[in-house]
Amino acid sequence: MSKLDEKIELYSSKIKDIEPKFNADLLAKVTKGLGPSIYKKDAESIACSSSSELARVRESFLKKKLGLKEDDATLDAAIKGVCEKMGSSNRNKYRAIFYYLLVEKFSKQDVYA
Repeated sequence: MSKLDEKIELYSSKIKDIEPKFNADLLAKVTKGLGPSIYKKDAESIACSSSSELARVRESFLKKKLGLKEDDATLDAAIKGVCEKMGSSNRNKYRAIFYYLLVEKFSKQDVYA
């Protein structure tokens, strides 16, 4: 099993608690799209307590990658919603799962088609 497959398997097992009926194919594509960052402990997860990191998610992922045109308040609310959905007690808010939930929220699955 490749390292990528191991990560996809890990994220698949973790997302079941949050989203029992998730799209495994989409999660795999989002994970693959993150490239080598998923193998770096610090880059692999999102810190919802870091305003600079959440701003980076908004600017780099939501606006650039997904091409969203919504105002910052709407995008920030969506990011906050994903933070809450993943749970404040969850120390490992994996970036792949976080991004997957945002893709689903904004119905931007076609970006990964």
